[in-house]
Amino acid sequence: MARDEENPLHIVMFPWLAFGHMIPNLELAKLIAQKGHQISFVSTPRNIDRLPKLPPNFSTLINYVNLPLPKADNLPENAEATTDVPYDAVKYLKKAYDSLQEPLTHFLASSNADWIFYDFVPFWVGCVASKLGIKSAFYSICTAPFIGFLGPASALMGNDPIRTKPENFTVPPPWVPFPTTVAFRYFEIMRISDSLSDNDSSVSDAYRIGASIQNCDLVAVRGCTDFEPEWFQVLENIYRKPVLPVGQLPTTSFDTGEEDDTWQWMKDWLDKQARGSVVYVAFGSEAKPSQEEVTEIALGLEKSKLPFLWVLRVQRGPSDTVVLRLPKGFEERTIRRGVVYTTWAPQLKILSHEGVGGFLTHSGWTSVVEAVKNDKPLILLTFLSDQGINARVLEEKKMGYSVPRDERDGSFTSDSVADSVRLVMVEEEGRIYREKIKEMKDLFVNPERQDRYIENLLRCLRSLLK
Repeated sequence: MARDEENPLHIVMFPWLAFGHMIPNLELAKLIAQKGHQISFVSTPRNIDRLPKLPPNFSTLINYVNLPLPKADNLPENAEATTDVPYDAVKYLKKAYDSLQEPLTHFLASSNADWIFYDFVPFWVGCVASKLGIKSAFYSICTAPFIGFLGPASALMGNDPIRTKPENFTVPPPWVPFPTTVAFRYFEIMRISDSLSDNDSSVSDAYRIGASIQNCDLVAVRGCTDFEPEWFQVLENIYRKPVLPVGQLPTTSFDTGEEDDTWQWMKDWLDKQARGSVVYVAFGSEAKPSQEEVTEIALGLEKSKLPFLWVLRVQRGPSDTVVLRLPKGFEERTIRRGVVYTTWAPQLKILSHEGVGGFLTHSGWTSVVEAVKNDKPLILLTFLSDQGINARVLEEKKMGYSVPRDERDGSFTSDSVADSVRLVMVEEEGRIYREKIKEMKDLFVNPERQDRYIENLLRCLRSLLK
């Protein structure tokens, strides 16, 4: 490991209880630890048990800190991550998470930490850290276009005279000074409209993000100024405090042993398929399509006539009463060319296989980075949170093609799924998407560029301590 010559920093990381947040936090932790700095990675016991095991060379530099999650009304037993609960119960998870303020404060008071990196949900961390003499960084695992589109802290905290109704989110805001198509579609903003107003967690997501930005010393953003320079400039203009890119943070895989059997049969199946012929379908740990959407996706895959490997989450945790089902007869009709798998699958390994030729994805940024790393063009089908904004960025840059949908309700047909998959994977008209992904690879997974972002971040952390 390349050691930082000065005294090592002690950095606490406190991600939100979603694996789409914890994993990018862990990737950043590993890159900082490789420079010889100490990381305290704070989460709840069950989540820490489910995170990838660290290799031995990190054992003395990254320390997992368990804070038991307090009980909250309406939160199911043993639910410690968003994957454990239906979407409408995530607000109770946020309420329980807010109850970690006191135990986190006790830990920080005795930690001798220099910095704490925190996520958008615990908006109170910046104030706690300041009282303890610890510097704080709001670390956004969402991209610069997404948080840039959301706007200044004051607007997010309720003082926004421009965005008074959902339609206002379907056009670029006035603080974005360049022409862009980056905005939500109507059905996308309606699906997350609950995050814009106070909910049963007592604080809206918009307020949480605004207060997180307002109360920190520095904003760290997953992303790359070589890829989206104009959006990082927007952030500097509206935040008026240091904004640092930390790179795209491509996922590094460590074998845990438990995935070996799953991967072996998947690899055996993929080995039998023609090179670049398989469409891989997965929508991450957060997104759960509706039953109607699952039916159209399934029938679309069938109509595409292409081999497919579909990782389908049929429910969000044991308390989720809506269990998704495939159309009657679908599995029998597609048994010779398709596989549907309903538990966790080794996505990095699947995407790296030469049999896979395209990725039907929700546009979550970790999945996007993993696809670019493996030269897989993208067919986009958004569901939640930042995914709509991510999709617009990918469309603008010709890195992905969105399945056509109804603007008002987001509905789509099996024909539009089939046509989109075939366009991106096999048709001449879609060649641009296959080529653009390869062109962008160096911007996303160049180790020297990633290292420069980490070095620059560490220099800034040191300078702000003086």
